[in-house]
Amino acid sequence: MCDHAKHIGRCSSLNIEITYNKVALDGLYTIIHLRMLSLGRMVRLSNGLIGALNVITLMLSIPILGGGIWLSQRAATDCERFLDVPLVALGVFAFLVSLAGCVGACFRNSCLLWLYLVVMLLLIVLLVCFTIFAFVVTNKGAGHAVSGRGLPEYRLGDYSHWLQRRVESAKNWRSIRSCLVQGKVCKSLQNQNQTWDQFISDNLSPIQSGCCKPPSACNFTYMNGTAWTKPPGFYSSDLPDCNSWQNDPSTLCYDCQSCKAGVLANLKHDWKKIAVINVVLLIFLVVIYLIGCCAFMNDKDEVEVNPLGREQTSDCSSEEEKSKS
Repeated sequence: MCDHAKHIGRCSSLNIEITYNKVALDGLYTIIHLRMLSLGRMVRLSNGLIGALNVITLMLSIPILGGGIWLSQRAATDCERFLDVPLVALGVFAFLVSLAGCVGACFRNSCLLWLYLVVMLLLIVLLVCFTIFAFVVTNKGAGHAVSGRGLPEYRLGDYSHWLQRRVESAKNWRSIRSCLVQGKVCKSLQNQNQTWDQFISDNLSPIQSGCCKPPSACNFTYMNGTAWTKPPGFYSSDLPDCNSWQNDPSTLCYDCQSCKAGVLANLKHDWKKIAVINVVLLIFLVVIYLIGCCAFMNDKDEVEVNPLGREQTSDCSSEEEKSKS
């Protein structure tokens, strides 16, 4: 009778253990199922965001690319030709990266998502480096007001050595000079016929101040915005810019150091704006990159917790196996 009681006890313990294991397995399956549902929602959300954002950038890249192609066909000046190649390159790059992001997110293609994230990371690093560089090289340099006149004038030596070397290069300056002449940056001063008082109170741009008039130290007699009386036989070893000045509209002070300084002052102002825009763009790209990382990791996690062991046909390994077979 004791053996019978012991047998019943063992059976009861076994039944309890089986029931406990069944409950544990059911609970584990429920947890896995809930996690898969959660991961599925996260994957759909992150992939949807990546897809939507890249559709926007894809649409923006088309007019950029079109503008670059249009400039390459219609450009009439060196200034315009200078812009066509960067615009086309930027448009093609943005189009391809956005297309990879869209396809990778919509079809959950791990290969394209991985490639997209690598390119985005490189782009973020390059933008950070350029932004820091832009702030560093444009930190120096400012216009100096001329005593007794409201005109600011610019000195080449006030700017960073890197910027100075760019404009002092004969090849670079030929292109810049041609751009200034063809752009007719001084024509508005020539057509205004202002009095001296009106001229000194006018708000000249850095390029107009440096390229369209002689430096104030020359003490030439004012006639109009781009015409000054230069004493016959004038020469100054201390003021080479005064020797370079000519009333010819194609010459003026385009070969002066003050003109190069004016170009750098204008460049500094523009680069400051670009650096600020880059900071905003960096924040946008970092957000997209983080969402892309979530989509990529969630795809991997969903495969790992899949109780049925189904393989992602969009994964790199699956694609390689298909190609081999």
